[in-house]
Amino acid sequence: MKKLLITTLLLSSALSAENSIGLDINNEDVEILGSVNLNTLANYADGTTYILDASYLHTDGDNMSSVGISGQNSLQGIPGLTLAFGAKVIFASDFMAVPLMAKGIYTLPLNDNIPTTSLLSSFAYAPSVLTFRDGDSYSEFRLEADMEVISNVHLFTGYRNIDTDYEAGDQNFNDSFYGGLKLSF
Repeated sequence: MKKLLITTLLLSSALSAENSIGLDINNEDVEILGSVNLNTLANYADGTTYILDASYLHTDGDNMSSVGISGQNSLQGIPGLTLAFGAKVIFASDFMAVPLMAKGIYTLPLNDNIPTTSLLSSFAYAPSVLTFRDGDSYSEFRLEADMEVISNVHLFTGYRNIDTDYEAGDQNFNDSFYGGLKLSF
């Protein structure tokens, strides 16, 4: 599954522009991220931007993969704010969930001498009706700061909290700070 996900991300990223691939790490975890702008594949330029995201998170002894789709658009009246809503599928050991997600991205209104900087907040939740196998519920919360230090090269840092609640008991899958690098093309 891991090899298939990484291959899919690399091939998808090579097919069209406005995509990204990234890596974030800390002392105990590594996460591979990929994003594909579906509008470029369909030659769709008006309105909502549709994004396909995928990730693979390896923690100390546990692995989690996700694939999601969302629609995003700028919020009228607040320059620099983009909102996204969608769903994703989560795969982990004896756990599968289909959480609904919401994301907000705010590009800070800084002067031209400071690189483009944005703040991101996202939340995903799957109640028991959207959680399968041995799972009971799923929740994920992320906060992230991103700076484009070189054209199409981003450094970012953030915090994530992922709870996978099983029928037999609750498990905090990941609760950590991280830092990483993302390439856009």
